[in-house]
Amino acid sequence: MIEKIHLSILREISRSGSVTAAAAKLHLTQSALSHSIKKLEQHAGVNVWLKDGRQIRLTQAGEYLLEQANRLLPQFERIDDTLRQFAANEKGSLRIGMECHPCYQWLLRVVQPFLAQSPGVDIDVKQRFQFGGMAALFNYDIDLLITPDPINKARIEFEPVFGYELVLVVSQQNPLADIANVSPQQLSEQTLLTYPVETARLDIFQQFLLPAQCMPKAHKTLEATDIILQMVAANRGVAAMPKWLAQEYANILPIALVRLGEHGIHKHIYIGYRKQEKHNNHIQRFIALAKGYSAAGETL
Repeated sequence: MIEKIHLSILREISRSGSVTAAAAKLHLTQSALSHSIKKLEQHAGVNVWLKDGRQIRLTQAGEYLLEQANRLLPQFERIDDTLRQFAANEKGSLRIGMECHPCYQWLLRVVQPFLAQSPGVDIDVKQRFQFGGMAALFNYDIDLLITPDPINKARIEFEPVFGYELVLVVSQQNPLADIANVSPQQLSEQTLLTYPVETARLDIFQQFLLPAQCMPKAHKTLEATDIILQMVAANRGVAAMPKWLAQEYANILPIALVRLGEHGIHKHIYIGYRKQEKHNNHIQRFIALAKGYSAAGETL
């Protein structure tokens, strides 16, 4: 049966010009090298080389094996090198699931330095797991879950990354722009714009409107943050957004930020991962960077 060592022997003999030099290069005795090739010849039923005095001459079968050695061995070497990188935590991939629509801009701040510090590691962001991220984490579809709503499970670890305040974003033309904080009743005459997420998972409903038994005049869903805030700026509706994100857009759009209730709604972003991977270098490096970049634009 052909083995990697047989191909290595033929390549080294071709490179160095002699059995003695090839054996030294491969850290074999000359006897062991010759015995290895003899076993191959016996198994295959064909000579690989013929001796010509002190020299050897490859047969047609030997020339074929040398051609395959030059083609296949570099691939084996790349595989070996890649496995060494995996063993040293220098290579791999990090699949991130997002349950936080407005966190994408924040995530970009973390991804850039992570990629710079981890040249062998790729990142993939999966948003199709919105509000189904726990199943994706359990099923190994993702490695990290970014969410404002952690669920306690025995096999999952959640680490708080940063806190933020949820605020109401309104057009500067909207009468609500002139008040310090808004009551649930004041939204009964407003069109509320949200991401396409079930009401049961929207804090503006669960922590603000429904406890006061209030509903907005209308509720419309849009997928893109930019479009939601453009609609708000045009006074087509109001939206609940993290304060740190709304402040960024307040510099370029005619919008105002209003506190939800007297004390506001305060949340945290968490990163979840499987406990068995607590010591994964890629995961811990990402979390450390995430905590370092969490406060950008946030003023509580």
